[in-house]
Amino acid sequence: MKSLGLTLALLLLSLAAVSLTSCSSQLKAKERYIIHKFDYGKTAYIGPDGKATAPPRAPRRVKRMIAAANSLTDKPYRYGGGHRSFNDTGYDCSGSVSYVLHAGGKLDRPLVSQNFFDYGKKGYGDWVTIYVRKGHVFLVIAGLRFDTGGTWNSTGPRWKPQRRGAKGYYVRHPKGL
Repeated sequence: MKSLGLTLALLLLSLAAVSLTSCSSQLKAKERYIIHKFDYGKTAYIGPDGKATAPPRAPRRVKRMIAAANSLTDKPYRYGGGHRSFNDTGYDCSGSVSYVLHAGGKLDRPLVSQNFFDYGKKGYGDWVTIYVRKGHVFLVIAGLRFDTGGTWNSTGPRWKPQRRGAKGYYVRHPKGL
């Protein structure tokens, strides 16, 4: 009986160590809200057609990501969309983020939202930041948020300059961006 207690104690200690390690590999979003602040020549902007334009000094990979995101803005929200293949008829949050990162040469296979906790490097990127929490993920590229609204209105992937709460999100970024 004593050895069972010792085994259980060691197991709990191991689980605690693993959970502490995984927490330290994350960085919580610092801001309370994500707000688009347009800065001419430095940030992307949305045209009347809902498509974004990259700032002139953006790296080529970032411009490819913005072009890829633009190609999804007319697609509907579809739970699980973009998971089997990058090309799909509709996309959910992680499917659209996967598609955009793939277009920029930063992802080889589609990921589900939970997998983005381990993607890239922790912290904010210079050009691309991924916001991830349990059940949802979105991107900020060149200062502009690309997100889905899989709620009651079921909007597919769109550029969204509106304010969004950042509580509970962790930030990651592709290496080099």
